[in-house]
Amino acid sequence: MRSSPSAGDPKNKHLRALDGAGERLRLFKADVLDYASVASTVAGCAGVFHVASPCPAAQPTNPEVELLAPAVAGTLNVLRACREAGVRRVVVVSSVGAVFMNPNPPEGPTMDEHCWSNEEYCRATENWYCLSKTLAEREAWAYAEKAGLDVVTVCPPLVFGPLLQPTVNTSSLFLIRYLKCDGVDAMDDRVRNMVDVRDVADALVLAYESPEAAGRYICSAHARKVSEMVYVVRSLHPSLNCANKFVQLVGDE
Repeated sequence: MRSSPSAGDPKNKHLRALDGAGERLRLFKADVLDYASVASTVAGCAGVFHVASPCPAAQPTNPEVELLAPAVAGTLNVLRACREAGVRRVVVVSSVGAVFMNPNPPEGPTMDEHCWSNEEYCRATENWYCLSKTLAEREAWAYAEKAGLDVVTVCPPLVFGPLLQPTVNTSSLFLIRYLKCDGVDAMDDRVRNMVDVRDVADALVLAYESPEAAGRYICSAHARKVSEMVYVVRSLHPSLNCANKFVQLVGDE
């Protein structure tokens, strides 16, 4: 297995501590916006998992530079490098953010892999993360078709579960914000889709190893209201001062 962070970076200590890392894990320093560094990293690989994309916890001040360019150009650099290296299959981690952001969703309660977020709606609502994932995935499919590259995409929602690193990632910050009530009197009781990070890992392996895997896959396990999420945490940790007031949103059921 290869990973792109610098091997000497202390932030990667948790990776080097994994079972078998000494024998099976090699770390390379690469910048997805630098084609040459990406190409040298994927050289000799049979499969590549492209999981890197900016996911800020706060609104970006310059979305084009901070989100859109890294997501789109970075993805294309990875795919081009994989094609040149003769990689058998590339698994790209997209997001349900590339699926559901649409002011006119299809009729019926279910959205599937044929659904795409509306780019203009994402811009109008300043949902830059969803826009970045939508643009990047569309470009990935366009390039894969043109270049004849075997690509599979996996679209997870909020990803929770055990952390390997000592820092808190963006998905976990969502839950922390709900628990703290984020400085407001009451939290919007939105329905949030979520999945365990270990299930996402299994899905990625299946997407790579299964010969019949093709196209897009939504990887979502549960849909829960914020109040239900907080209730579970409070039942496990009653000493926490969690949010206790919620506002039901019309149509968000």
